[in-house]
Amino acid sequence: MVSTLPPSVLRIVYFGTPTFAVPTLEALLGSPHEVVAVVTQPDRPRGRGQRVSDSPVKDLARRHGLDVLQPDRLKDEAFLARLRAFEPDLGIVAAYGRILPDALLALPRLGLLNVHASLLPRYRGAAPVHRAVIAGESETGVTIMRVVRELDAGPMLAWRRRTIGEEETSVEVEHDLARLGAGLLLETIDGLARGSITEVPQDVRGASYAPRLSKTDGAMEWDQPAAALHNLVRGLHPWPHAFTYFGTDRYLVHRTRVPARAPSSEAAPGSVLEAAGDRLLVAAGTLSALQVLEIQPEGRRVMSARDFLAGHRVPEGARFTRDPHAS
Repeated sequence: MVSTLPPSVLRIVYFGTPTFAVPTLEALLGSPHEVVAVVTQPDRPRGRGQRVSDSPVKDLARRHGLDVLQPDRLKDEAFLARLRAFEPDLGIVAAYGRILPDALLALPRLGLLNVHASLLPRYRGAAPVHRAVIAGESETGVTIMRVVRELDAGPMLAWRRRTIGEEETSVEVEHDLARLGAGLLLETIDGLARGSITEVPQDVRGASYAPRLSKTDGAMEWDQPAAALHNLVRGLHPWPHAFTYFGTDRYLVHRTRVPARAPSSEAAPGSVLEAAGDRLLVAAGTLSALQVLEIQPEGRRVMSARDFLAGHRVPEGARFTRDPHAS
């Protein structure tokens, strides 16, 4: 099916919350179209100090003098009435963080489009970039899709691919996808106006899901191959981070490497193979080894391996474990 939009300035309501959603809003603000309102999540405690602060999207919207709506309930009639009063032509969603009800989907006369950070139908859900990096994917991308009731299941209007480097973290990949998605959205809106965009249904047989992250996702299972552990560290940066225990102390692991050559060892997974200078090498599953480059004792600063080894006694044969009670 080919969808068309009138070749005119569109009145747009924007739904977004985190940093990923900022470049798309900036692109819309620099376009001929009019952003009439921004809908973002209610203010919540953020950061290490857990202070209540504006979301990145709210901060940008306020600086541009836009109307900002932060409903607790998306089905609330007062909220819907206020949104309806803006007479939006189109809704744009980028990492808003909530499922949109039918009443909201029917409100803009041309429906809603979503900027999603994966090559759909793979990695539908809340954490597509992180889950792709954790899985060791070598490629991801961004998809512009029409929003429907089912999570990230609407027809696709455009997509763009991007490789994932072996050392890249999720924050680096997500930052670039946000930029790509912003440009692709503007191209898609222009294509719709020209009638040159075809909506392609997703193949549900290829669908996979990317559930929201939790702190427990970061537990390092040292019997996993070093490559899998390295991907976990990359994928959970900058939050919630991979973690491990050394004795009873908990450590966040910020950066690792799978060395091209590692000593052949049948040591138990988690055992320290080397601990000297700037080299902290730990045994992993399938006779592999993981080099720890940056580590953070909980509640303290991030340390290089050299600084960590200078301040901690780490004898060869000592073990990093999944929990403080592991033998």
